[in-house]
Amino acid sequence: QVQLVESGGGLVQAGDSLRLSCAASGRTFSSYGMGWFRQAPGKEREFVATISRSGSSTYYAPSIKGRFTISRDNAKNTVYLQMNSLKPEDTAVYYCAADSFGRATSTYEEYNYWGQGTQVTVSS
Repeated sequence: QVQLVESGGGLVQAGDSLRLSCAASGRTFSSYGMGWFRQAPGKEREFVATISRSGSSTYYAPSIKGRFTISRDNAKNTVYLQMNSLKPEDTAVYYCAADSFGRATSTYEEYNYWGQGTQVTVSS
């Protein structure tokens, strides 16, 4: 089992950058595929980015591709989401999630564990 804690959210202006972190408990972090999802008010949770357990595979949602970068440091049990050129439509609660099969997957149902989320607000 793994516990996930996100941090790094906040209030920024359009065009600014933020880096989200997700710290995982446990000694098997390197076996988990990791993903970031987000949920805006009144909308369903949507896929943002994912990375395989080794870090060799990454996938991004079309809406953020080229602006966001997912990475991981298995020695620190942490996955990151670097967000550049932020837009007001990026405003949401951002969640990290872990897949026990180690996959880089965009499918919500394939993630076993979820963090509590961190708020990102981008003003225009």
